[in-house]
Amino acid sequence: MSTHAHDVVIIGAGHNGLVCAAYLAAAGLKVKVLEQRSVVGGAAVTEEFHPGFRNSVASYTVSLLQPRIIRDLDLHRHGLEIVHRRLANFLPLPDGGYLKAGEGITRSEIARFSPRDADRYDAYGAEIEAIADVLRALALQQPPNLVGSWRLGLAEAWRALATGNRLRRLTPPQRRTLLDLFTKSAGDYLDGWFEADAVKALFGFDSIVGTYASPYTPNTAYVLLHHVFGEVNGRKGAWGHAIGGMGAITQAMARSARERGVEIETDAAVREVIIERDRAAGVVLQDGRTVRARAVAGNVNPRLLFERLVPPEAVPADFLERMRRWRCGSGTFRMNVALSALPSFTCLPSDGVADHHTAGIIIAPSLAYMDRAYDDAKRDGWSREPIVEMLIPSTLDDSLAPKGAHVASLFCQHVQPQLSGGRSWDDHRDEVADLMVATVERHAPGFAASIVGRQILSPLDLERTFGLVGGDIFHGALSLDQIFSARPMLGYADYRSAVRGLYLCGSGTHPGGGVTGAPGHNAARVIIADSRRGFRA
Repeated sequence: MSTHAHDVVIIGAGHNGLVCAAYLAAAGLKVKVLEQRSVVGGAAVTEEFHPGFRNSVASYTVSLLQPRIIRDLDLHRHGLEIVHRRLANFLPLPDGGYLKAGEGITRSEIARFSPRDADRYDAYGAEIEAIADVLRALALQQPPNLVGSWRLGLAEAWRALATGNRLRRLTPPQRRTLLDLFTKSAGDYLDGWFEADAVKALFGFDSIVGTYASPYTPNTAYVLLHHVFGEVNGRKGAWGHAIGGMGAITQAMARSARERGVEIETDAAVREVIIERDRAAGVVLQDGRTVRARAVAGNVNPRLLFERLVPPEAVPADFLERMRRWRCGSGTFRMNVALSALPSFTCLPSDGVADHHTAGIIIAPSLAYMDRAYDDAKRDGWSREPIVEMLIPSTLDDSLAPKGAHVASLFCQHVQPQLSGGRSWDDHRDEVADLMVATVERHAPGFAASIVGRQILSPLDLERTFGLVGGDIFHGALSLDQIFSARPMLGYADYRSAVRGLYLCGSGTHPGGGVTGAPGHNAARVIIADSRRGFRA
């Protein structure tokens, strides 16, 4: 007779943990989710940060959430509503010009800068879309795993064959593009397509989002690709807003999971994973309570899980060393601001809400600007002319701010994940926040004066609050040695870890970061399969 109170206990009620729990419960497993904060959602939460003003605290926009997961968990019935931006992106430029991008206008906007680039835009989009379709097909699939067992090796060979068949459907030029996008820098790739600085900046921004790198760093072309394989309400590559903020997504997930019988406990920080007879058997909470289970799934950064929660003697030395060297650090500085008035941009003044106010407002006019920002950060700790993307979600969702007022998200790059020279982010947080505000102020005079409240999250704050090690929004860099079959390690790409009964279901597994739900979905399939064998794996 089992002494375990649950079949699976999940560490972390972020979106992937909730997705994993919902699928497990639907398969008949008894599941408990433990969350250290007082609210579910992980980094996808909506909170009041100034009286009367709410915003998505960390994750801030929707595109990568898998349509299948929305359907399977019936998230719309549980309250999720996603609306489209009226304009995709808006780049105010230092010379007083601007570039807009959105459905039906991007090509003509590009033509204002370069007729040649406009002529090449459709071909560029087709090339990117063909490769993005490959990622879409692979996102909800377990990648091939390198294993020693001949029995499991046959299964992995079949998986590799299936992956290879998808790639064989690509034309030879598309295969070359795939190789380019997985290995080259975004700058080199975009330089081969376009000539206008603003046009290259429009597309190149995605390559440094959440990535502590220059757009001319090799492998950043893949980061660009990672950000374009999503869709919103059936429109590929679109970005949208969840009414009520990102927390509306995870609240809908939590309702779906609870409806299926999942038990979710907040204010329940895990201190240690219990290991008995070489396998995971539950967890010990910070308050000393024990929660026993037949299996444990970690929806946390792999480095955090194996450095802080799993006894080191329970982990093979090579695996533990890999986790200790797991590279994290997004170079991200996150702010939320409460505004008494809507910003008016010098390059495109407006008295009321205009289409460009609903867009991703990107202050990064060229790849060279982004490259300098990275060099500054490496040398000084933060960029003197930082990269800022601002969203004003209250232009699409009036539930977030009082009437006539607004909230804005500032997603800022580049800063050092850990400050050099013995400095602490606690001592420089406000200084850098002032710089970010001043960067927007240059393009929208009066912006600083309109701020009535602000919330500042340095990389250190993101780590302390959400467990994002080094502020890493992806739970690990999306570099060639940390993606697909190598995420988090060759031989462990199947959501199982080196400890029997201990699984990974967070963004540190394939297909990586972003609010996708895919790691939780994929891990659940593996855990369900193992449960049917009595967790003897």
